[in-house]
Amino acid sequence: MMNPGLQYPIFGPEIQCPHCRQTIPALTLTDTYLCARHGAFEANPKDGELIHLQSGRHWRRWNNEWYRQHTHPDGIRFEIHEALDKLYTQGYRATKVIIAKRYQELMSGYLERSTPWRSGQSETTSARLYGLPVEFSPDSAESGCWEVINFDLEKELGVPVRYPYFRLFE
Repeated sequence: MMNPGLQYPIFGPEIQCPHCRQTIPALTLTDTYLCARHGAFEANPKDGELIHLQSGRHWRRWNNEWYRQHTHPDGIRFEIHEALDKLYTQGYRATKVIIAKRYQELMSGYLERSTPWRSGQSETTSARLYGLPVEFSPDSAESGCWEVINFDLEKELGVPVRYPYFRLFE
């Protein structure tokens, strides 16, 4: 008798679509999930990634949430921008952006740099994105979530003193 679990891809008989969050079914005896709105997603059992076949975008899961795995800095910058917008609409302001260390090289040319020359400090530069200080995560060996998630925002209650995205349109 065949094990019913072997009839489905690695994530089980259904998952949430990474794009629209609707529940989508697995196609039995394949490694594919099919969303009526977004098309086919193929599950790769070797690395645990979900690949959107039409766009080639890769996704990984952490705590039942899908995180897109970026290959270009604009993708992660856009995702951070959306998260900052969401915080703002919820009445919070971000105080720091922590980006996964695996993106450090990819993002380094896209961060704003300032040298604290007036304060008499050494040549240390502080990286910023959308006006917020940026740090990179610890190695993923220390915390496994950083192998999957892309960034985290430190936040506090309140509206930003100067909403940082207005600069994009000035």
